[in-house]
Amino acid sequence: MSLAVGAVSSSKNMGFDEKKEEAEKSTREIEEGKQEGDDEGGKISRQMSEASPYATDQEEEDDEKSKLQLGPQYTLKEQLEKDKDDESLRRWKEQLLGSVDLNNVGETLEPDVKIFSLSIISPGRSDIVLPIPEDGKPKGIWFTLKEGSKYKLKFSFQVSNNIVSGLKYTNTVWKTGIKVDSSKEMIGTFSPQIEPYTHIMHEETTPSGMFSRGSYTARSKFLDDDNKCYLEINYGFDIRKEWAST
Repeated sequence: MSLAVGAVSSSKNMGFDEKKEEAEKSTREIEEGKQEGDDEGGKISRQMSEASPYATDQEEEDDEKSKLQLGPQYTLKEQLEKDKDDESLRRWKEQLLGSVDLNNVGETLEPDVKIFSLSIISPGRSDIVLPIPEDGKPKGIWFTLKEGSKYKLKFSFQVSNNIVSGLKYTNTVWKTGIKVDSSKEMIGTFSPQIEPYTHIMHEETTPSGMFSRGSYTARSKFLDDDNKCYLEINYGFDIRKEWAST
């Protein structure tokens, strides 16, 4: 654009006013053509993004850029020493840390979270226990849900080394390559302990109807405030008229 504007300005200074209208017209045509090209390119880009089965990399990069800039990390011993003269803060920290053995974890900066189990609970049915493969990629269809059914996701996890702040669960779902759902749920902040924590997500209802039934692909992640990923699972699941036979 700057070169086109510069051409018009130069012709006027040299006394070729009679060509000003023609130059401006040419400039407008160039800009309109460029705008049309940008619009088409935007449409193509959006279509490709929607059609990609795991098309959230850019979204995650945007989240990475827009996330809060957190302060420096401290070990648990440093956490207790910090603001030790503030009685209310000291009690809050002791309550959060519980019976943590500082001799074992007090010098470690990075927290660690291990997801032990995942299961789907639905009223009137036995829990569907989901095995977690080491590579995070279950083979074939991981589970089947009945259309129009209510369910919750339940999982247990252990925190070690340090406090994990802002642990959250994200899930994105595609059908035939088109993103149909994306959700994020905050789980909370947890101190390290030997006993595993158990968390149950909010109740959801599977869609129903002919167009809702079929096969889906999805990607679930467990991340913290620093966007550190503790578990990523890429899997497939079905929605059918009835539950899968057990």
